[in-house]
Amino acid sequence: MLRSSVSLGPRVRGVGDVEIATYHFGGDGPPVLLLHATGFHGRCWLPLAPALTGSFSVWAMDHRGHGSSGKAARYDDWSVMRDDTLAVVDALGGPPFLAAGHSMGGAVAILAEQRRPGTFPRIYCYEPIVFPPMPPRKGRDLSTAARKRRSHFPSREAARSNYAGKLPFSRFAPDALDAYVNYGFVDLPDGTVTLACARDDEASVYEGSLRHDGFQRLPEVQSPVTVARGGHDSDMGLEVQTAVSGRLPHPRTETFESLSHFGPMEDPLLVGGAIAGAFA
Repeated sequence: MLRSSVSLGPRVRGVGDVEIATYHFGGDGPPVLLLHATGFHGRCWLPLAPALTGSFSVWAMDHRGHGSSGKAARYDDWSVMRDDTLAVVDALGGPPFLAAGHSMGGAVAILAEQRRPGTFPRIYCYEPIVFPPMPPRKGRDLSTAARKRRSHFPSREAARSNYAGKLPFSRFAPDALDAYVNYGFVDLPDGTVTLACARDDEASVYEGSLRHDGFQRLPEVQSPVTVARGGHDSDMGLEVQTAVSGRLPHPRTETFESLSHFGPMEDPLLVGGAIAGAFA
């Protein structure tokens, strides 16, 4: 499988001086910023990046509380993630950027474009968490599930072995699971590892998914937006895709019947090729 290199980008001062980690995956051409889902991190995009680096300069970031970025007291105000993202765009040379986001990352891309039109002239969202006033039931359950996650493992190898046998991780491409585990844990003094995104922090992010006004302001987004979804066990994706695309001025929809909500990790090059096509 094609692989992408990664170099550390600048650490950007976000809201409240929280440091935001950035990464460059290579490539030349128009800049693309990849925005990850809740509980994940920017380097989860590594297996997907080769589908983009032939035509684009590809960047990613860790949202606050995730990966190698700094921590904060709370995470339930998604306008803060939005403003962190705008700060990253400015630090990397300023708009325009293209943006591709998964789940929360797709919502943050939309929120950023609403806040500062012209930042992202094209957006690709894979199952963005932009809920209508009555959100899908699954969307209301995520914070409870996050607080029940196992957070500590004897090693990264033990974590990978555990995840490989459980949904949704058992559907991930092997290199995507490797990327998630390698960069999604931090080492503890006793030699064990713990999640970089703590359970309560992840739950707090999910709670914010029901509070932002992105859905109400969708008609303000003049950029063409692709709203993609999985078809496998992805009823939340269908409901959100239909609602979101119905309010966007310039929508495009795309469905991956064999993939789930975690499609960018299940078949990275397939989804990456679709992103490249939408941006071309």
